[in-house]
Amino acid sequence: MVIRYTFKLFLVLSFIGFQQIVSSAQSKTTFFGTITDGETGETLIGAKVEIIDANKATVTNEYGFYSITIPATDTIILSASYIGMETFYQRLPGMNDTKWNIELMPGTTTLDEVIIVADQLRDKMSSTQMSMEQISAKTSKVLPALFGEVDIIKTLQLKAGVSSGSEGSTGLYVRGGAGDQNLIMLDEATVYNANHLFGFFSTFNSDAIKDVRLFKGGFPAQYGGRLSSVIDVRMKDGNNKKLSGSGGIGLITSRLTLEGPIGENTSFVVSGRRTYVDLITNAINKSQEDKPDFNKIPGYNFYDLNAKINTKLGEKDRIYLSGYFGKDQFALKDSTLDLGFSWGNATLTARWNHIFNNKLFANTSFIFSDYNYDISNEISGFSFSLGSKIRNYAGKMDFSYNPNSKHSIKMGISTTYYDFTVGRLKAGSDDGSISFSSGIDRTGMEYGLYVSDEFEIIKNLKANAGLRLSGWTSNNYFDGGIEPRLALLYEVNPRWSIKGGYARMKQYVHLISNSGISLPTDVWYPSTDAVHPQRSDQVSAGFSYLIAKGSY
Repeated sequence: MVIRYTFKLFLVLSFIGFQQIVSSAQSKTTFFGTITDGETGETLIGAKVEIIDANKATVTNEYGFYSITIPATDTIILSASYIGMETFYQRLPGMNDTKWNIELMPGTTTLDEVIIVADQLRDKMSSTQMSMEQISAKTSKVLPALFGEVDIIKTLQLKAGVSSGSEGSTGLYVRGGAGDQNLIMLDEATVYNANHLFGFFSTFNSDAIKDVRLFKGGFPAQYGGRLSSVIDVRMKDGNNKKLSGSGGIGLITSRLTLEGPIGENTSFVVSGRRTYVDLITNAINKSQEDKPDFNKIPGYNFYDLNAKINTKLGEKDRIYLSGYFGKDQFALKDSTLDLGFSWGNATLTARWNHIFNNKLFANTSFIFSDYNYDISNEISGFSFSLGSKIRNYAGKMDFSYNPNSKHSIKMGISTTYYDFTVGRLKAGSDDGSISFSSGIDRTGMEYGLYVSDEFEIIKNLKANAGLRLSGWTSNNYFDGGIEPRLALLYEVNPRWSIKGGYARMKQYVHLISNSGISLPTDVWYPSTDAVHPQRSDQVSAGFSYLIAKGSY
């Protein structure tokens, strides 16, 4: 019932939006470009761009690109703002389309000609997006640290509707959802196990992170495949102004980051982190090896490496190549036992940004992601190994189109190939007299197609209507469906706003777990004729009220 009426409402709103696009025939002017950090050259995600004279605003996309269209006029005042940055103002001619790249500098400034109070709460209240939390690179630097390590996932656990599941762990359980119902992405690549040290540290090194967004509800149409939440993590592009480095030594880990330019149009960033617990335990074991009653302390270490390089091919094209590799290793070896346990993630993302014109932006991505664990043991002439993995290869294209000041359209298509190895077991004696093995290998394909439009229906009433089509095939099994998304915003007055939303999500891969918390040994399994996809329907509503009179 809910989905039927939501779908009808989506069609009505889409028709209204289409009429608005067609009827917009008067002379228009478009301002577009990229907003970057003036100190490092990093593109800024979610920076606000406003044409003050026309009272029209937009925000930059995931690659710092903006496009805003207004009726043609003699001159305009263009402003740009971002958290922790000096607000930018520029008077420009308003008759012709203009490309205007902006660099924002840290600090604040005051202009006598134009006095504007920038308020992030006001901007958030006037957006149709619900239940979204954002952590920028600058914000992450002042977050509380555990054992000398800033952990972004632990910070997200402090948000309303999010719990950790167990004290001190990096697990995420959003609004009653399970751990596997969170879509965690690093530069668009899926991360299947986002923790080190059995959940005490996350895989995300804050020194390499530029932006983190948590969607707890009101999911945009470009996201799919999970039910509970989306965590979209973006890595730094690398300082293109100067060579720089940073590092730190904590109680458990040490880290080092290097970034800088390569020529005029290319920059890089490399960030590594390693724990030295195993160095301490190895030293203790060596000092006590002469004592016959001493029990060896198991060795443990984890490490991860983030790397990214990007280059400008011209005014309209940019190429990114980013990767992550991380691994945990646990080992115990003595005269009779040789136990090893390791698990880790690896991702690789290649992306191409292209600006077709002042209103159309495209991103094409090719993605590889891998997660596996392996347990091995040798004892008294007998050995065995047990492991599991999930690996996927994906391709996707996303488009952003801003036909005029009243519409912001996004559309895209994606396909993902999955390779599952479930419960791989090998065992046997060293002399070969006993040998056996077992395991299940499966594959699957996931498809996605979406379109969404954020537009103003009438004065003070905005809508974001989206539709996603998803599909899944695995071993002659097929499933798919329609996933409508709808968000509405009504601004009662400058201090009051009311929001509501509906989203349907489908999940085609499952995490098989025998405990209430996520462990490295949990197994990912595809949807089949025996294990059907999961589905969720989420309805949300809320209101915002700005208490301080000066905030609007």
